[in-house]
Amino acid sequence: MDDPLALFLELCAVPSPPGEERAVADKVSAYLRDLGLEVDEDGAGAAIGSDTGNLLCRLPGRVEGGTPLFLCAHLDTVPPQGPLEPVVADGIVRNAGGTILGADNKAAVVAMLEAVRRVVAERRPHAGVELVFTPKEEVGLVGAGAFDHTRLEAELGFVYDNAAPIGVVVLGAPYGRTITARFHGRAAHSGMYPEEGRSAIAAASRAIADLRLGRIDEETTANVGMISGGSARNVIPEWCVLEAEARSHDELKLADVVQEMLDTLGFAASLADCTVETEVSETYAGYRFRRGEPVVVLAAEALGGCGYEVRYMLTGGGADANVFNARGLPCLNLGNGMTAIHTPDEHIAVADLDGMVDVTLALIDAARA
Repeated sequence: MDDPLALFLELCAVPSPPGEERAVADKVSAYLRDLGLEVDEDGAGAAIGSDTGNLLCRLPGRVEGGTPLFLCAHLDTVPPQGPLEPVVADGIVRNAGGTILGADNKAAVVAMLEAVRRVVAERRPHAGVELVFTPKEEVGLVGAGAFDHTRLEAELGFVYDNAAPIGVVVLGAPYGRTITARFHGRAAHSGMYPEEGRSAIAAASRAIADLRLGRIDEETTANVGMISGGSARNVIPEWCVLEAEARSHDELKLADVVQEMLDTLGFAASLADCTVETEVSETYAGYRFRRGEPVVVLAAEALGGCGYEVRYMLTGGGADANVFNARGLPCLNLGNGMTAIHTPDEHIAVADLDGMVDVTLALIDAARA
């Protein structure tokens, strides 16, 4: 298939929530094998709770000199809440089914596949190109975290996983932590013996009300995303669990915010005569690039050469780039035109699908030079 739009529509019509990427992975693998390329799937799937491992495809025929690079995109999307019916109207691709489109991150998958197809068809010289496609990115960069980056020959890489216009270069992403808090109270009949109960839900609610949430400052955010608890309407709830997170571009500031959240959770539990168990986990490590670093210079050259205005920004979200950067392999995140991701209004312009193919080829050409 040599039509990026047709391929994009095909992939977007296939559900691929985290852990269920098999159908899309098979289509991607078949596409690459039809080009005469080998695709290797690692064994990460079973270890991370997915039906799919990480896919790695290496293009042979490296020329002397230049900089070998890798391109990474994730195969999963946030879970769709309705049918996937991608349609095109007035040059914009949307989903007519009332849920996500899946441009995050299938637009990147398609741009990379089409660019590689042209490299192969045109026998385009390059310094080495590797493709990595990961599962379970949307639930904590899990696939990339399980990928053995030492298998790569590349010296630097790119992901297209920022909902911003083409030309945006992400210089930094935050550090992230997750907090799971389990409140324990005492069950009692809510009508007959409410005095004997200790409400875990009331304790958790007090904690949430006291937490500083949302945008704390220009570098830091915090959120409580899920809460569950209780056993029946007429029983004082003896348990309650909440899931929270904090992010910051400043690692020390993040540590302070997390400790403040833990203190708040503990204090709220004590006021309600409950106890709370907390667990803190690292979601991902942050990173920060300078404009003069090779991976940034390469991106600016490719984007400028394709006629895009280069703009630099920091992001509040994580991506597979966080994982590679934490392992010492420079990886830059680029805006690719997708809009309103994770919502029923998610969309992308056909021109941006084509534009990122051109950008990918420009990156390959610039790396060769």
